[in-house]
Amino acid sequence: MREAVSWRLMADPETRDLPSPDDPQPLPLHAAEPSLDAAPSPAAEAPAGTEPAQPARGRRTRRFLGSTPFLVLVAIVVAIVVKTFLIQAFYIPSASMEPTLQVGDRVFVNKLAYDFGDVGRGDVIVFANPHPGATPDRGIIAGFVHWLGEGIGFAQPQDEDFIKRVIGLPGDTIDIRNNVVLVNGHPLDEPYLTAAAEQANGTGMHFVVPADSLFVMGDNRGNSADSRYGLGYVPLDKVIGRAFVVIWPPSDMGGLG
Repeated sequence: MREAVSWRLMADPETRDLPSPDDPQPLPLHAAEPSLDAAPSPAAEAPAGTEPAQPARGRRTRRFLGSTPFLVLVAIVVAIVVKTFLIQAFYIPSASMEPTLQVGDRVFVNKLAYDFGDVGRGDVIVFANPHPGATPDRGIIAGFVHWLGEGIGFAQPQDEDFIKRVIGLPGDTIDIRNNVVLVNGHPLDEPYLTAAAEQANGTGMHFVVPADSLFVMGDNRGNSADSRYGLGYVPLDKVIGRAFVVIWPPSDMGGLG
Protein backbone atom coordinates (compact mmCIF):
# COMPACT_ATOMS: atom_id res chain seq x y z
CA MET A 1 0.00 0.00 0.00
CA ARG A 2 2.85 2.43 0.82
CA GLU A 3 4.40 1.76 -2.54
CA ALA A 4 1.14 2.59 -4.31
CA VAL A 5 0.88 5.95 -2.58
CA SER A 6 4.47 6.75 -3.43
CA TRP A 7 3.87 5.84 -7.05
CA ARG A 8 0.83 8.16 -7.26
CA LEU A 9 2.79 11.10 -5.80
CA MET A 10 5.49 10.63 -8.40
CA ALA A 11 3.00 10.26 -11.21
CA ASP A 12 0.84 13.28 -10.29
CA PRO A 13 2.74 16.50 -11.32
CA GLU A 14 0.62 18.72 -9.05
CA THR A 15 1.37 16.78 -5.93
CA ARG A 16 4.77 15.28 -6.43
CA ASP A 17 6.57 18.27 -4.80
CA LEU A 18 4.52 18.13 -1.60
CA PRO A 19 6.69 17.35 1.42
CA SER A 20 6.27 14.16 3.25
CA PRO A 21 4.81 14.44 6.74
CA ASP A 22 7.88 12.62 7.99
CA ASP A 23 10.35 15.17 6.52
CA PRO A 24 11.55 18.16 8.63
CA GLN A 25 10.05 21.49 7.46
CA PRO A 26 12.58 24.16 6.39
CA LEU A 27 12.17 27.71 7.58
CA PRO A 28 10.83 30.23 5.00
CA LEU A 29 13.56 32.14 3.21
CA HIS A 30 12.26 35.51 4.37
CA ALA A 31 12.16 34.59 8.01
CA ALA A 32 15.24 35.38 10.02
CA GLU A 33 16.09 34.55 13.54
CA PRO A 34 16.16 37.61 15.81
CA SER A 35 19.62 38.95 16.53
CA LEU A 36 20.61 39.25 20.12
CA ASP A 37 22.54 42.46 19.31
CA ALA A 38 19.63 44.33 17.63
CA ALA A 39 18.45 47.36 19.61
CA PRO A 40 14.69 47.60 20.19
CA SER A 41 12.89 50.33 18.19
CA PRO A 42 11.81 53.37 20.22
CA ALA A 43 8.46 53.28 18.45
CA ALA A 44 8.01 49.63 19.47
CA GLU A 45 8.69 50.46 23.12
CA ALA A 46 6.31 53.45 23.22
CA PRO A 47 2.85 52.71 24.56
CA ALA A 48 0.06 52.62 22.01
CA GLY A 49 -1.42 56.04 21.22
CA THR A 50 1.64 58.07 22.28
CA GLU A 51 4.36 59.84 20.25
CA PRO A 52 8.07 59.47 20.92
CA ALA A 53 9.46 62.09 23.27
CA GLN A 54 11.19 65.00 21.47
CA PRO A 55 14.23 66.94 22.65
CA ALA A 56 13.47 69.78 25.06
CA ARG A 57 15.49 72.22 22.94
CA GLY A 58 13.24 71.61 19.91
CA ARG A 59 10.11 72.19 21.97
CA ARG A 60 11.50 75.46 23.33
CA THR A 61 12.43 76.62 19.81
CA ARG A 62 8.91 75.98 18.50
CA ARG A 63 7.35 77.75 21.45
CA PHE A 64 9.57 80.79 20.83
CA LEU A 65 8.78 80.88 17.09
CA GLY A 66 5.09 81.06 17.90
CA SER A 67 5.43 83.57 20.73
CA THR A 68 4.50 87.24 20.75
CA PRO A 69 8.10 88.49 21.26
CA PHE A 70 9.22 86.65 18.14
CA LEU A 71 6.34 88.05 16.06
CA VAL A 72 7.16 91.56 17.31
CA LEU A 73 10.81 91.02 16.35
CA VAL A 74 9.81 89.90 12.85
CA ALA A 75 7.55 92.95 12.49
CA ILE A 76 10.40 95.28 13.49
CA VAL A 77 12.80 93.67 11.01
CA VAL A 78 10.24 93.92 8.21
CA ALA A 79 9.55 97.57 9.09
CA ILE A 80 13.29 98.35 9.00
CA VAL A 81 13.75 96.71 5.59
CA VAL A 82 10.65 98.33 4.08
CA LYS A 83 11.42 101.81 5.45
CA THR A 84 15.07 101.69 4.45
CA PHE A 85 14.76 100.35 0.92
CA LEU A 86 11.17 100.34 -0.36
CA ILE A 87 8.36 102.52 0.98
CA GLN A 88 8.12 105.11 3.71
CA ALA A 89 5.05 106.79 5.16
CA PHE A 90 5.23 110.58 5.38
CA TYR A 91 3.15 112.88 7.59
CA ILE A 92 1.92 116.14 6.05
CA PRO A 93 2.86 118.82 8.61
CA SER A 94 1.71 122.01 6.88
CA ALA A 95 -0.85 123.50 4.48
CA SER A 96 1.67 124.16 1.71
CA MET A 97 0.26 121.42 -0.56
CA GLU A 98 -3.45 122.15 -0.11
CA PRO A 99 -5.86 121.26 -1.59
CA THR A 100 -3.94 118.22 -2.91
CA LEU A 101 -2.75 117.26 0.58
CA GLN A 102 -4.25 118.36 3.88
CA VAL A 103 -2.52 118.83 7.22
CA GLY A 104 -2.45 115.46 8.98
CA ASP A 105 -2.63 113.38 5.80
CA ARG A 106 -0.23 110.49 5.50
CA VAL A 107 1.20 109.42 2.18
CA PHE A 108 3.31 106.52 0.99
CA VAL A 109 6.60 107.48 -0.65
CA ASN A 110 8.18 105.16 -3.21
CA LYS A 111 11.90 105.24 -2.43
CA LEU A 112 12.80 103.24 -5.54
CA ALA A 113 10.93 105.48 -7.98
CA TYR A 114 14.01 107.31 -9.19
CA ASP A 115 16.37 104.36 -9.06
CA PHE A 116 14.70 103.09 -12.23
CA GLY A 117 13.52 106.35 -13.80
CA ASP A 118 13.96 110.11 -13.89
CA VAL A 119 12.14 112.76 -11.90
CA GLY A 120 9.17 114.07 -13.88
CA ARG A 121 7.74 117.57 -13.99
CA GLY A 122 4.59 117.56 -11.86
CA ASP A 123 5.77 114.75 -9.54
CA VAL A 124 5.03 115.20 -5.84
CA ILE A 125 8.31 114.42 -4.12
CA VAL A 126 9.63 114.17 -0.57
CA PHE A 127 13.13 115.46 0.00
CA ALA A 128 15.46 116.18 2.89
CA ASN A 129 15.98 119.75 4.00
CA PRO A 130 18.64 121.24 1.70
CA HIS A 131 19.75 123.43 4.62
CA PRO A 132 19.52 121.16 7.69
CA GLY A 133 19.98 122.56 11.16
CA ALA A 134 20.89 120.92 14.45
CA THR A 135 18.86 117.84 15.40
CA PRO A 136 17.96 116.81 18.96
CA ASP A 137 19.97 114.07 20.65
CA ARG A 138 17.36 111.46 21.66
CA GLY A 139 19.74 108.68 22.61
CA ILE A 140 19.98 105.24 21.03
CA ILE A 141 16.68 103.69 22.18
CA ALA A 142 14.50 106.80 21.87
CA GLY A 143 16.12 107.60 18.52
CA PHE A 144 15.37 104.10 17.21
CA VAL A 145 11.74 104.25 18.35
CA HIS A 146 11.37 107.67 16.71
CA TRP A 147 12.92 106.33 13.52
CA LEU A 148 10.36 103.50 13.40
CA GLY A 149 7.58 106.02 14.04
CA GLU A 150 8.76 107.99 11.02
CA GLY A 151 8.54 104.85 8.91
CA ILE A 152 4.85 104.35 9.62
CA GLY A 153 4.04 108.05 9.42
CA PHE A 154 3.24 108.69 13.09
CA ALA A 155 6.25 110.80 13.96
CA GLN A 156 7.83 113.89 12.49
CA PRO A 157 11.20 113.19 10.82
CA GLN A 158 14.21 113.86 13.02
CA ASP A 159 15.77 115.79 10.14
CA GLU A 160 13.05 117.99 8.66
CA ASP A 161 11.76 116.71 5.31
CA PHE A 162 9.64 118.55 2.78
CA ILE A 163 6.97 117.58 0.28
CA LYS A 164 6.52 119.73 -2.84
CA ARG A 165 5.69 119.49 -6.52
CA VAL A 166 8.43 119.46 -9.16
CA ILE A 167 8.12 122.48 -11.48
CA GLY A 168 11.58 122.78 -13.04
CA LEU A 169 14.01 120.02 -14.06
CA PRO A 170 17.81 120.35 -14.35
CA GLY A 171 18.67 123.00 -16.94
CA ASP A 172 15.16 124.49 -17.14
CA THR A 173 14.52 128.22 -17.16
CA ILE A 174 11.64 129.32 -14.90
CA ASP A 175 9.95 132.70 -15.26
CA ILE A 176 6.97 133.88 -13.20
CA ARG A 177 5.19 136.88 -14.69
CA ASN A 178 1.85 138.25 -13.54
CA ASN A 179 1.06 134.99 -11.67
CA VAL A 180 1.82 132.84 -14.73
CA VAL A 181 4.56 130.21 -14.47
CA LEU A 182 6.60 129.84 -17.65
CA VAL A 183 8.94 126.87 -18.16
CA ASN A 184 11.44 127.41 -20.95
CA GLY A 185 9.18 130.18 -22.25
CA HIS A 186 5.94 128.15 -22.24
CA PRO A 187 3.05 128.58 -19.75
CA LEU A 188 2.82 125.61 -17.39
CA ASP A 189 -0.53 123.81 -17.28
CA GLU A 190 -1.37 123.29 -13.59
CA PRO A 191 -4.85 121.77 -13.19
CA TYR A 192 -4.15 120.93 -9.53
CA LEU A 193 -4.20 124.62 -8.51
CA THR A 194 -7.22 126.46 -7.17
CA ALA A 195 -8.15 129.86 -8.60
CA ALA A 196 -6.79 131.51 -5.46
CA ALA A 197 -3.47 129.67 -5.80
CA GLU A 198 -3.13 130.74 -9.44
CA GLN A 199 -3.34 134.36 -8.32
CA ALA A 200 -0.54 133.84 -5.79
CA ASN A 201 2.21 132.57 -8.08
CA GLY A 202 4.01 135.92 -8.01
CA THR A 203 5.62 138.05 -10.66
CA GLY A 204 9.00 139.35 -11.82
CA MET A 205 10.92 136.14 -11.00
CA HIS A 206 13.56 134.42 -13.09
CA PHE A 207 15.42 131.18 -12.30
CA VAL A 208 17.82 128.85 -14.11
CA VAL A 209 17.80 125.40 -12.53
CA PRO A 210 21.32 123.96 -11.96
CA ALA A 211 22.26 120.70 -13.68
CA ASP A 212 22.05 118.68 -10.47
CA SER A 213 18.95 120.25 -8.90
CA LEU A 214 15.17 120.72 -9.08
CA PHE A 215 12.87 123.72 -8.78
CA VAL A 216 9.86 122.92 -6.57
CA MET A 217 6.70 124.72 -5.44
CA GLY A 218 3.80 123.94 -3.14
CA ASP A 219 0.26 123.72 -4.56
CA ASN A 220 -0.88 126.34 -2.03
CA ARG A 221 1.09 129.08 -3.74
CA GLY A 222 0.09 131.77 -1.27
CA ASN A 223 1.31 129.73 1.72
CA SER A 224 4.36 127.76 0.67
CA ALA A 225 8.05 128.18 1.43
CA ASP A 226 9.55 126.71 -1.73
CA SER A 227 12.13 127.39 -4.43
CA ARG A 228 10.70 130.87 -4.94
CA TYR A 229 11.25 131.95 -1.33
CA GLY A 230 13.94 130.72 1.03
CA LEU A 231 14.15 127.04 0.16
CA GLY A 232 16.08 127.46 -3.08
CA TYR A 233 16.93 124.66 -5.46
CA VAL A 234 16.68 121.05 -4.28
CA PRO A 235 19.77 118.89 -5.02
CA LEU A 236 18.86 115.59 -6.67
CA ASP A 237 20.73 113.67 -3.97
CA LYS A 238 18.34 115.09 -1.35
CA VAL A 239 15.29 113.48 -2.99
CA ILE A 240 13.90 110.65 -0.85
CA GLY A 241 11.21 109.44 -3.24
CA ARG A 242 7.92 110.10 -5.00
CA ALA A 243 4.66 110.36 -3.05
CA PHE A 244 2.13 108.21 -4.89
CA VAL A 245 -0.87 107.57 -2.64
CA VAL A 246 -2.69 109.03 0.38
CA ILE A 247 -3.23 106.29 2.97
CA TRP A 248 -4.81 108.27 5.83
CA PRO A 249 -7.41 109.44 6.70
CA PRO A 250 -9.84 107.16 4.84
CA SER A 251 -11.80 110.16 3.53
CA ASP A 252 -8.70 111.39 1.65
CA MET A 253 -7.39 108.03 0.43
CA GLY A 254 -6.40 107.98 -3.22
CA GLY A 255 -3.57 108.17 -5.71
CA LEU A 256 -1.44 111.22 -6.46
CA GLY A 257 -1.05 111.97 -10.16
